[in-house]
Amino acid sequence: MVYVAIAIYFAVLLWLGVVASRRVRTLSDYYLGGKQLGYWVAAFSARATGESAWLYLGLTGLGAAVGLSALWVVVGEVVGVAIAWFLMAAPFKAATDQADAITVPDYLVSRFGSAAPHLARRLRLVAAGALTLFVTIYVSAQIDATGQAFVNFLDWNYFVGALVGFGIVAAYTFSGGFLAVAWSDLFQGLLMLVGLVVLPLAAVAALAPGVLALSLDPSLVNMWGPGGLSLPNVLTTVSYAAIGLGYLGSPQVFVRLMAIKSQRDIRAGRWVALAFTLATDTGAVLSGLFGRALLVGADGDFVATLGPAGEQVLPVLVEHLFHPVVVGIFVAAVLAAIMSTIDSLLMVASSAVTRDVYQQTLHPERAGTTLTALSRRVTLTLAAVALAIAMVVATLVPGRTIFWFVIFGWSGIAATFCPMMVLSLCWRRYNAQGAMASMLAGLIAIPVFKFLVPLIPGWGVLLARAEELAPSFLVALVAGIIATLATVNRSADSG
Repeated sequence: MVYVAIAIYFAVLLWLGVVASRRVRTLSDYYLGGKQLGYWVAAFSARATGESAWLYLGLTGLGAAVGLSALWVVVGEVVGVAIAWFLMAAPFKAATDQADAITVPDYLVSRFGSAAPHLARRLRLVAAGALTLFVTIYVSAQIDATGQAFVNFLDWNYFVGALVGFGIVAAYTFSGGFLAVAWSDLFQGLLMLVGLVVLPLAAVAALAPGVLALSLDPSLVNMWGPGGLSLPNVLTTVSYAAIGLGYLGSPQVFVRLMAIKSQRDIRAGRWVALAFTLATDTGAVLSGLFGRALLVGADGDFVATLGPAGEQVLPVLVEHLFHPVVVGIFVAAVLAAIMSTIDSLLMVASSAVTRDVYQQTLHPERAGTTLTALSRRVTLTLAAVALAIAMVVATLVPGRTIFWFVIFGWSGIAATFCPMMVLSLCWRRYNAQGAMASMLAGLIAIPVFKFLVPLIPGWGVLLARAEELAPSFLVALVAGIIATLATVNRSADSG
């Protein structure tokens, strides 16, 4: 019965790909769905894309491992989504419509190209290169999570599970392009939403009255974590909340705002996006916490039951509570969280290579209507590269966790693009030099804060508690401001 539910889920995805493929005629159709998305589809697609394996497996595991302090992730995400939809979406949509932009680098060229055309061209290439790099890493993390999901739920071989999930998502993305991705995101987002609302309620219902408080260590119900309010714990909460910074301009999310039909749809869609974020993220944390109380209790072996990072809490909890048919639906929901991100990322990376490098830089004479076939080939090639990376990482790093593998890719995209997007939309004087400085600073800062800062004697271990996204975002923001002030034409501004 589990396999029947999974088979139906895969069949729906492939059907959506076939239907969407009939509407793909131009490059704009393939990458933006003709800019005709309604607010339900756009909001669910943006949110399903912004979430991923880390939501169902990583964030539930974090809730099981650290308790209520994981709710700082929810705070950060809700604030990030609110700022993106309420403050940034409308001006970004207006600017990209005016420029007839298909990709985020298109927007950058239109924003900075008139003042510095040569630098804007280099900006396009840097943006496309950074997108391709970090998106490929991010996709490989999602493919890795697909394999782990099949292992945890169905006891499959990891590599077989990863290949099956990869094959399905590559098939419908290859055929239907952005429209297939957006429609499938709505379907998959509904599965994610229902699953993460039902699961914590079912877990609480299964606990005997009064057992919850007795089954948890007091540190798990402290919002600051073990030991209460302290500098190390504050830095850790910063790392949790900083995840929301990635919603302030990450291309795979903001391309949905380019594709939405109208400003009116943005005003309606922001409430859908906000409600989805609050419900799913809170549900994930509480599922992990309640699952730990039910499955481990106060005296059980946490690691043996739920794994070192708690990331087996969801599969173990689902199998403990539900009939095999429902288990199959939850497997589909987990795969939905993963695949809704993979397909969106592949489209963004493919557009960077096809549109921004091949057409706009190398062959500007080529019309967009002639590039759909090339777009599909690029999509498939990038997917294959990501699959290879996932297989190598699985072989060389057996102790990795889904949560932080995914967050590294997310952080790379966020630190490279989000400070630049924020400044470009809210500061008129921000220029191409500032944008280039922001992107390069964010791109370099991520590996520095991830791999080098923890090695600093004394303070390195403490600073590493903040992880890489928040400090990298700040470095990129400051770099963009300084570079702009150092190069802006002051006389032109004063006039």
